[in-house]
Amino acid sequence: MPILELRQYTLRPGQRDVLVDLFEREFVDSQEALGMRVLGTFRDLDRPDRFVWLRGFDDMASRREGLTAFYGGPVWQAHRNAANDTMLDSDNVLLLRDAREGSGFVVGRQPRPPKGATEIPAGLFVATVYSLADSAGSEFVDFFDGAMKPELAAAGIAVRATYVTETTPNDYPRLPVRENEHTFVWFAAFADAAAHARSMKGLTESARWRAVAAELETKLKEAPEVLRLQPTPRSLLPTGDWT
Repeated sequence: MPILELRQYTLRPGQRDVLVDLFEREFVDSQEALGMRVLGTFRDLDRPDRFVWLRGFDDMASRREGLTAFYGGPVWQAHRNAANDTMLDSDNVLLLRDAREGSGFVVGRQPRPPKGATEIPAGLFVATVYSLADSAGSEFVDFFDGAMKPELAAAGIAVRATYVTETTPNDYPRLPVRENEHTFVWFAAFADAAAHARSMKGLTESARWRAVAAELETKLKEAPEVLRLQPTPRSLLPTGDWT
């Protein structure tokens, strides 16, 4: 699904587990029945009141149709008050598309853990968000693929997917997204937080990486945003293949 929403919700203190339970019980299967794909649902390890999730679409037209059907449908109507009561902010949303054709997630139709599952899937998911000084055109994608990706691989970091800002206007304004931004987002998966820390240590100790990082800094408006994400019980991502 080449269109992706990266959604970060800031919740009221102590309400994250409440929303996770509600979301996994009521909002996963009901959205997928309408053609959308709930790719991942996560607790942010560094922000105890942050819930993060990924929703995929075939294209912008199917996004509009799916969102209209879901948010106007019976499941959301029945549970929206309970969901909204957990939230302080739900507008931190990046609307993205594949950085290159086929560079997004490839997730098959493997069975999702059933409702009521409580076991936390193995793996740590890490999203890195770059806010670019200029539009995320082919020049930055070429820089990432040609200069950054080999150094990440040398440090044992396998890039799972890359996305850039979708420039088509948001045609479902009921759900705001971050506009007038140019972002590049890449995702990786690790066995655990310790494996992520080891890989990052190796990366920062590389002279070649330091040279690449210096060039990267000239292309960014601000410091990268790094999200260390623990999958919730029914999350599809990560699905193995971590480092």
